[in-house]
Amino acid sequence: MSRKKFPASPVGKGGVDRDIELAERLADAAGAIIRPAFRADWKDERKIDASPVTDIDRAAEAAMRAIIETDRPDDGIIGEEYGTLNENAGRQWVLDPIDGTISFMAGRPIFGTLVALMQDGWPVLGIIDQPIAGERWVGAIGRPTTFNGQPAKARSCAALDSAVLATSSPHYFGASEAEGYMALASAVGGNAKQAMIIYGGDCYNYGLLASGHLDIVCEAGLSLYDYAALVPVVEGAGGTMSDWQGNPLDAQSDGTVIALGDPARLEDVLEAMG
Repeated sequence: MSRKKFPASPVGKGGVDRDIELAERLADAAGAIIRPAFRADWKDERKIDASPVTDIDRAAEAAMRAIIETDRPDDGIIGEEYGTLNENAGRQWVLDPIDGTISFMAGRPIFGTLVALMQDGWPVLGIIDQPIAGERWVGAIGRPTTFNGQPAKARSCAALDSAVLATSSPHYFGASEAEGYMALASAVGGNAKQAMIIYGGDCYNYGLLASGHLDIVCEAGLSLYDYAALVPVVEGAGGTMSDWQGNPLDAQSDGTVIALGDPARLEDVLEAMG
């Protein structure tokens, strides 16, 4: 299989360390707004696509954008709540202040803040931050992923029938996508009652995969801000991420996502999904 090439490492003034430092500051700023509001008071409404958004989502993204606009005014920003700034910039920060807003609203601490840095359309740095549990995964191309400052390592998986599969919700799949997912679920579990399948979790599942607790995450319908931060985290832990055709993920990807702790299982997953 021919795979597209991406930059070997992030490129930025001051280097990777400064980019990681900034990304962690962004996650810290979002967390400072999210934590006091968790299981407390917030306002919500429905967006044009009928998905929920809270005033906390918007405040957290605004705080992150203010830092970028001050510290890196030439960089671009792509945010879920406030759109794109400097869209032609080679370096773009991709922000999802609360990935898993429904979980946040329900008081379930399995949502996360996502911060990514894209270089020429490729994700080169990513953070998954769970501000309630105090859990943070940091990944950068060319460096090992860390979980709360310690190395994170995805696990090997000998065969699909022994894998643990996760997805946020089967209701997010369209009809054709649901067929592919159910075929994979069958290959993983065979008998549905015996299948090791986890539902719910959003970005948190990808952190668990990077730390060796899950084997496969399969999703569809994702936007750039949903997946950009996940790629460096998963791949820096020894895993791999692709679309449903096996192509690596970039800014032009179609929103289908497969994350694997063991890259050796990619062909098996693609075959199972048809």
